[in-house]
Amino acid sequence: MEPPEESRARLARCGQGHLLRFWAELGPAQRGALLAALPPGLEEHCRLAAAAGARQRGPPERLDGRMEPLPARLLGSTRRSDPAALERWEAEGLHQISQNKVAVLLLAGGQGTRLGVSYPKGMYNVGLPSGKTLYQLQAERIRRVEQLAGQRHHCKCAIPWYIMTSEFTLGPTEKFFMEHNYFNLDRSNVVMFEQRMLPAVTFDGKAILEEKGKIAMAPDGNGGLYCALVDNKILDDMKQRGIQYVHVYCVDNILVKMADPVFIGFCVSRGADCGAKVVEKAYPTEPVGVVCSVDGVYQVVEYSEISLETAQQPSPDGRLRYSAGNICNHFFTVEFLDMVAQKYEPQLRYHVAIKKVPYIDEEGNLVKPLKPNGIKLEKFVFDVFQFSKNFVAFEVLREEEFSPLKNADTADTDTPSTARQALLAQHYRWALKAGARFLDKNGCRIPEELSLSGAEDPPAVCEISPLVSYFGEGLELYMKNKDFPSPFVLDESKAEMLGKS
Repeated sequence: MEPPEESRARLARCGQGHLLRFWAELGPAQRGALLAALPPGLEEHCRLAAAAGARQRGPPERLDGRMEPLPARLLGSTRRSDPAALERWEAEGLHQISQNKVAVLLLAGGQGTRLGVSYPKGMYNVGLPSGKTLYQLQAERIRRVEQLAGQRHHCKCAIPWYIMTSEFTLGPTEKFFMEHNYFNLDRSNVVMFEQRMLPAVTFDGKAILEEKGKIAMAPDGNGGLYCALVDNKILDDMKQRGIQYVHVYCVDNILVKMADPVFIGFCVSRGADCGAKVVEKAYPTEPVGVVCSVDGVYQVVEYSEISLETAQQPSPDGRLRYSAGNICNHFFTVEFLDMVAQKYEPQLRYHVAIKKVPYIDEEGNLVKPLKPNGIKLEKFVFDVFQFSKNFVAFEVLREEEFSPLKNADTADTDTPSTARQALLAQHYRWALKAGARFLDKNGCRIPEELSLSGAEDPPAVCEISPLVSYFGEGLELYMKNKDFPSPFVLDESKAEMLGKS
């Protein structure tokens, strides 16, 4: 069976005739799948990818002369804002949660390739004493902040959890949640949906075959969110539920505060339509984007887009002038998301990722390249800041809220070990603040160490379930003036026993 003449001619016209090279060897189902997978606009996509890839391999465009740091009036801070203001923002956030107006949205379309696993990152266990995965920690934080809002306002409330997956991660994620009974969340409040996929392209603009009858595809980046919200009618679902505010975050941050009431309350109090959590850059050349303004428009500038001289510039207070590190943790109103999805999404630019993409050679052999051979285009979720009418940023402490899991333990940073150490160090600080004492296996008191580097396990290992404490609150009831062994896991059952003693 020959391919439909129309398809053959169309592919030949746009320089993609090679995609049908193995047509004669394909069965009917494979042929149908290959034709169905040919995306509209394939020629334009391949042309864009090749041109973008060529620019990426050239010298980066520098934005130094067009940049300004965020003005202080836009910034809130857990460290620098007035404690009374932080309490007001938290109260406002809990009020909005109690009114069922807040949702969280997880960006989870990527695989754990750099981590060395083939399954979604959210299923990863970093080696905590409890064995909990990222998904479980996040689910339990949702349950706990629902309880906190409900207790304060004497009501029952829910925070819907929207999870954007991809063709790679949807099936495993659904299966994992079902196997774990949705971590005791109401199943109707966990909504999974898929983002679009785009073909991977060679440097000379050819779509890549990863099998004889299959084009190599990749998720369209976390900025694919805006199309996916429309494709899957997620915005309609949010409106039907009465959701007004959405906390968007990436799956790999083990310290993420789900539906953070302080952040939500800050943004709502400021009348913001779009907000970004940031952390202070650790050092000038840290490879993170910086939230700032370019030509008067707020955006994230990647570290490769500014010179070392600009990155090192000090501000009058001695900190870096460009210090607001982007951690992909955002606040959006539903109205803003709707406006972006309906009106501005086509204006988002594509970013280039140069990758090693396995491919089928002309003889039909699978080749796993040793060096990058392909271009994947993706959009970034934070490129919508430019469309905001009232943008704000909120600075949080890195040691309390940001420790990403990106690499295998063979790397120096952002590994399972550093993520585990960050969480255990946080819980150790909480326990000491609550008045806990820790004993070694011989019953001797373990000396306290308040300043931890984060690059090692704390002196005593103490893990606190999110179901017991969302962010360190209420622990005195269970831990004050009490001795605990190391390691120790404070879960709900132990908390119940300790609360009675």
